[in-house]
Amino acid sequence: MTEKAFSEHQEYFPWKQILGFCLSIILTVLALLVTFFMSYSRETTIVVIVALASFQLLVQLIMFMHLNELEKSFQIAVVSYGATVAIIVVAGTIWIMESGM
Repeated sequence: MTEKAFSEHQEYFPWKQILGFCLSIILTVLALLVTFFMSYSRETTIVVIVALASFQLLVQLIMFMHLNELEKSFQIAVVSYGATVAIIVVAGTIWIMESGM
């Protein structure tokens, strides 16, 4: 590693990751507050939680997975794989819970 590259690497502070972490904590706390302390209807609560979860998904993908720095075709592959795994896990969990095992 060259001395210039080492000095640039040494001066780097992960502000982007800290911002992403703080946003994730704030969004999680907001979802908990909506669930525990707000007296909205069930449908409204679900819509608000899904909206907060979607925003948190974007924060996670951009801040931690660096999705905005990848090529477009690779972005599609990464998101598709992640969505497939998530759907399999959720569907499998629901299936096991509903079958009474």
